[in-house]
Amino acid sequence: MLVPETLSTLPTGASGVVVALPAGNAALTRLREMGLVPGTRFTLVRRAPLGDPIEISLRGSLLSLRRSEAELIEITRG
Repeated sequence: MLVPETLSTLPTGASGVVVALPAGNAALTRLREMGLVPGTRFTLVRRAPLGDPIEISLRGSLLSLRRSEAELIEITRG
């Protein structure tokens, strides 16, 4: 069975497209409101020294999110 890739597994500098965000999580609802919705292309810009938070670039903006939130966001690379 193929395990979906999540935003937290993406290496720094790589790009991807959001496939799915689970519903019912207030933090993810806020990310959706800021433009992180299925079909959105983004680039992982950097990680903090201990891996948390993660900074991504999307639609001309920089967005920081916790690693725990990034683990819930399904993506495809490319």
